[in-house]
Amino acid sequence: MITPWGFEDFDAHEDLHFVCDEECGLQAIIAVHSTHLGPAAGGCRFWHYDDPAEALTDVLRLSRGMSYKNAMAGLPLGGGKSVILANEESRKDPGLLHAFGRAVGNLGGRYITAEDVGMSVADMIEIRRHTPFVAGLPIEGRGVGGDPSPHTALGVFLGINAAVRHALGRDSVDGLHIAIQGAGHVATGVALHASAAGARLSIADVDEERANKLASGVNGKVVSPDEILGLESDVLSPNALGAILDDRTIPALEAAVVAGGANNQLATPEDGIRLQERGILYAPDYVINAGGIINVCTEYLRDGDASLVRRRIEGIPGRLEQIWAESAETGRDPQAVADATAQRLIGRG
Repeated sequence: MITPWGFEDFDAHEDLHFVCDEECGLQAIIAVHSTHLGPAAGGCRFWHYDDPAEALTDVLRLSRGMSYKNAMAGLPLGGGKSVILANEESRKDPGLLHAFGRAVGNLGGRYITAEDVGMSVADMIEIRRHTPFVAGLPIEGRGVGGDPSPHTALGVFLGINAAVRHALGRDSVDGLHIAIQGAGHVATGVALHASAAGARLSIADVDEERANKLASGVNGKVVSPDEILGLESDVLSPNALGAILDDRTIPALEAAVVAGGANNQLATPEDGIRLQERGILYAPDYVINAGGIINVCTEYLRDGDASLVRRRIEGIPGRLEQIWAESAETGRDPQAVADATAQRLIGRG
């Protein structure tokens, strides 16, 4: 449905800010979807978009996903997201990051930023020079912080284990074949956990060198990006960019489970139904990939230590089981069940 604003993914967002700083070349979008449960938290993505309209679609979908993710994880945070539009060379310098920090600061704490694709702990340090509303900073003392991707990867791996128990009746991934799309930070963490547990891995990434490096470290096999979605496997784990499951790719899937860390894996809500009709168990992305924001929340609020972060992440499989149980009881697909639950939690159900 097209909203009155003309953007299909504009889902009653509270704020939408377009940021431009001609002096340093910053072009960015900050989207605040909901502050019903607390300040809107979500990472900043540094990415080159062929069409600026794609950046708007991305930030709208990602910020809504953060509202749902934080709510489902039981965190006192709303949902937001930001994107910095990179040039073709994907160059960023301190001046650009400082300007972005000032833009975040101007929102007065309604939005809290952290790392996402293309951003690092070092980048957060630069942004922090101009705003206190930043997480993903270096760990100090007995606190938590740093790169959230290892925590995301842990949650995804625990979710994969839950999915294979539910769909395949297996207590572990030992001996199973997992097809991993992506070879970035989260994909690497998932692959390391799965390899240590005895899984057989196939890996694909648009960066062939990166895929080869990861595969060599986990005794995996490299396949082409075009091949990975249709590869015969027990688990397909998407850990790259979103909207890869649609009416074209779902009929070609040869996996019993789809469980990965990528955001917005389904191109449309109807694709959740398509997976269900094919008998493929789906782990809703914003539930399984909540480990990173759990760490970010604990860091920002300073309400716990690493052991608390671990315990909170270990709650992810239970939430997935609840979703799958309701799906079986009601006949609705898991994504629809998760969406309805999240909407109730943020006061929109």
